[in-house]
Amino acid sequence: MIKHILISALALAAATWLLPGITLVKPLWPNGVLTLIVVAIIFGVVNAVIKPLFKALTGCFIMLTFGLLLLVINACMMLLTSWVCGKLGLGWAITGNGWLDTLIIAVEGSLIVSVVSFVAAKLFNDKRHPARAS
Repeated sequence: MIKHILISALALAAATWLLPGITLVKPLWPNGVLTLIVVAIIFGVVNAVIKPLFKALTGCFIMLTFGLLLLVINACMMLLTSWVCGKLGLGWAITGNGWLDTLIIAVEGSLIVSVVSFVAAKLFNDKRHPARAS
């Protein structure tokens, strides 16, 4: 479980560092490590509780768009995490010039988080992403 949190924190840190629209305003501990760990925990809870509801309610649309709607759902999970972090005063936020720009930044961030967490899970031999048989 701690490995999952650290992998998520690493992926969120990569998205925060790579995208100018994702910011860490109030870093706790050296360079915001503690803040990113708390954000990773919130992100994990949001993905475990809210994301299945979104997927169940939009299942037909996900199939209709050949899974592309999952990008928007993942972006919404990042935006919800940003909103919760704002309410808790953590200082991690996704901001843009208008709602469309913010959504695009969230989609880019969710892609970065997905790729970095997949690669990190493979490097750290995490069983969360099992190898597929060919």
